[in-house]
Amino acid sequence: MPDYTGDVRPGGPPAVRSLPGLTITKVSVGPMDNNAYLLRCNADGSQVLIDAANEAPRLLELIGGAGLTAVITTHQHRDHTGALAEVVRATGAESLAHEADAAEIPVVTRTLTDGETVAVGDCSLEVIHIVGHTPGSITLAYRDPSGTAHLWTGDSLFPGGVGNTRKNRKNFESLIGDVETKLFGRFADDTWFYPGHGKDSTLGAERPSLPEWRARGW
Repeated sequence: MPDYTGDVRPGGPPAVRSLPGLTITKVSVGPMDNNAYLLRCNADGSQVLIDAANEAPRLLELIGGAGLTAVITTHQHRDHTGALAEVVRATGAESLAHEADAAEIPVVTRTLTDGETVAVGDCSLEVIHIVGHTPGSITLAYRDPSGTAHLWTGDSLFPGGVGNTRKNRKNFESLIGDVETKLFGRFADDTWFYPGHGKDSTLGAERPSLPEWRARGW
């Protein structure tokens, strides 16, 4: 299998990354080139989906017969929830989202708060509340026992900058502040992050640009 790059496109094949405890499958769905991530515990086969964005039949095919424990929605925007109701209905999975965004998401069966964890079999994802792109945006953190951390950042952090705050200065200051302190301030440079759209990156690759992002205001 070629090395994982995280480069996917709508209608194209998924990208698969195998860690000692967790297998990550990244797929892009249209029409807005949204990323969805299927996480599978290698010990017991439990699966969790991050962002049932669109194309429910394609996501259900990816999930397959192993079933789904939960869908975690990173934030309330409709391009990240288009397939949520159908996937939950078909699989019986829990639907999890931060309490501050839950009212705007089609179906939520349990709300999340900052600092709690979600199990993927023997693996654990930490919920990190990042305010700014939406009130209830979350990043999910997996600390690989081999030493490298992995973050699913939704639309809060991308290669090249933080998420869109629509020129709202208060929201931008909240978002850049949370990203600096809760992500860059806590995790090492080799931490790999997986955004809601487009390519992946590492915190080390982006860290030198933080002053530039803050100065430009987006």
